[in-house]
Amino acid sequence: MHQAQRELTVETAGQGLYEITRPVAGFVRDSGIRTGLITVFCRHTSASVIIQENADPDVQADLQEFFSRLVPEALSWLRHTSEGPDDMPAHIKGALTANSLTIPVGDGAMALGTWQGIYLFEHRTRPHRRRVMLHVIGD
Repeated sequence: MHQAQRELTVETAGQGLYEITRPVAGFVRDSGIRTGLITVFCRHTSASVIIQENADPDVQADLQEFFSRLVPEALSWLRHTSEGPDDMPAHIKGALTANSLTIPVGDGAMALGTWQGIYLFEHRTRPHRRRVMLHVIGD
């Protein structure tokens, strides 16, 4: 059994989905692991990681719009407002999505579907430097 770790840094320009499939796939390939699992872990509470369609950019735009309508900014009843009107809504969006993903590895590559991509989902309005931990284990 072998394992490897790497931290991936993702520079965001504000709210949106940032595809990270290629660097994650490169890490898996470089690890030399042929069969196993990769964990993709977002080290933040106001951003998340998701698997979503990567063929049509309208999917990402619609997801962003959906979450903006589901959890709008500046809700009058929120208590945690010291970091700005987008912070607590970002935490709620993070709680509704995922902070980690586990993906099977087979034949030295992630077993993603044809139209699946891995995304960092930035929930804050200003740019951030997000850290995503990658950990692959297997043979």
